[in-house]
Amino acid sequence: MKTDIQIAQEAQMKPIGEIASMIGLTEDDLEYYGKYKAKISLDVWQRVKNRQDGKLILVTAINPTPAGEGKTTTTVGLGQAMVKLGKKSMIALREPSLGPCFGIKGGAAGGGYAQAVPMEDINLHFTGDFHAITSAHNLLAAMIDNSIQQGNPLNIDPRQVVFRRVMDMNDRALRNIVIGLGGKMDGVPRQNGFDITVASEVMAILCLADDLMDLKERFARIVVAYTYDGQPVTARDLEAQGAMALLMKDAIKPNLVQTLENTPVFIHGGPFANIAHGCNSVVATKLGLKLTDYLITEAGFGADLGAEKFFNLKCRYAGLKPDLTVIVATVRALKSNGGVSKDNLGQENLEALAHGIANLEKHIENVAKFGVPAVVAINRFPTDTGAELNFVRERCAKLGVQVALSEVFTQGGEGGIELAKTVLQTLESKESHFKVLYQNEDPIAVKIEKICKEIYGADSVSLSKEAETAMKKYEELGYGQLPVCMAKTQYSLSDDPSKLGRPSGFSITVRELRLSAGAGFLVAITGAIMTMPGLPKRPAAMNMDIDAEGKIKGLF
Repeated sequence: MKTDIQIAQEAQMKPIGEIASMIGLTEDDLEYYGKYKAKISLDVWQRVKNRQDGKLILVTAINPTPAGEGKTTTTVGLGQAMVKLGKKSMIALREPSLGPCFGIKGGAAGGGYAQAVPMEDINLHFTGDFHAITSAHNLLAAMIDNSIQQGNPLNIDPRQVVFRRVMDMNDRALRNIVIGLGGKMDGVPRQNGFDITVASEVMAILCLADDLMDLKERFARIVVAYTYDGQPVTARDLEAQGAMALLMKDAIKPNLVQTLENTPVFIHGGPFANIAHGCNSVVATKLGLKLTDYLITEAGFGADLGAEKFFNLKCRYAGLKPDLTVIVATVRALKSNGGVSKDNLGQENLEALAHGIANLEKHIENVAKFGVPAVVAINRFPTDTGAELNFVRERCAKLGVQVALSEVFTQGGEGGIELAKTVLQTLESKESHFKVLYQNEDPIAVKIEKICKEIYGADSVSLSKEAETAMKKYEELGYGQLPVCMAKTQYSLSDDPSKLGRPSGFSITVRELRLSAGAGFLVAITGAIMTMPGLPKRPAAMNMDIDAEGKIKGLF
């Protein structure tokens, strides 16, 4: 089979204006970025906001393994299949980060014959949103140090500056640095560090804001430091929110592209789910619900991270009520969770499947806690046997969940017809009774405990002395009502990536608690999770190239 980039480069794309017309948009609604990309004017919302919402379908997955699950591929393929069935549908995805593109994870536009295109543009600079986010974030960072340098009128304690800098690249050497070295005019020396742009609070704010003015107000609430007497210093105190917002005036507009089969796709915003909240923008999601009858979106990594945050954070703030969840799995990944090495995943192994399927069952149970009906999509591989597929169907049936096979990677929308029909049948037969897991007024410790015990299956939760001190501080400052965004490994339900399947008898350790007052949540950092990833021994960048004609090679 051809590589993803070969398939994408052969795509028969339609001019983006034609794609826009499929969802009722006109030339006046578009801001073109070449022939196949466009931003959507925010004025469209005023025209459509009183329409009835379409159905909201969330695609999530089991915990990722080296065997591959194909969540985004399934999301794209399902959207294509729904259109083949004559349904007015579109897709909403996150934007890829350059860090994993050049590192190890790869792109985020789907795969095989279920991709969003132009794939190279989407996975590289796209429409410049991430650059705008990085610039707005680092403008605020620069204004903090400038204020300290220029007489420190806000009485900022340099030892209590909590706002780090960002860049959209994996670079472990920047995790911990010292700035302000040199002479008197080079700034006040202090420790600092970089996070990856997708972990930026500016990114989270973009994806949770309702409009440009809400974006600006959220920027103003960002807590960047504390004074010598322990009082918070905000972006509003630095008078930075206006300049930050104007840098984001285009970035807040959703990006419209298409799939290989010309299905409309919004791709907007891109926080990681292991270190941030893992969902595309509220602006794109709410607009998509007004423009189509079925909006298919995804949330990062497994349901313990992406889906939990989609429900508890995004839906809470945006007032969204998801109608159905698709949980993606592969027989190979389930056997991997059962202890089979990657080299042996092609062999039938019902015993390992029986152990590994516990991971899928836990995610099914978790989605049920939120009152949302579920369908399991098995991303089919040629090595899957009839006995293995029947085993998965039978185990899911005991939990009242239907299983559909998906072959969208090799067949595109046609390979998703069974899944699309199962989704439509479930939407007709089961009603969503969506609810969040905890209430805003619950104490911070209770919110963390509910996520760790009910979603991860932990026996207990412990907070480091530093996290405990921060929790008390945030409660005293009036931030105790904020929801919690867990930063945790994506590879396990626990905070230990080596514990596969459905681990039990473990404790979750919160080693750090950060405040994202502008985004509107607290970030609980667990295990060895890093907010600035590093590159692998052989980065994917080493396999990439471009020829004299501008043709890209090696990009997946």
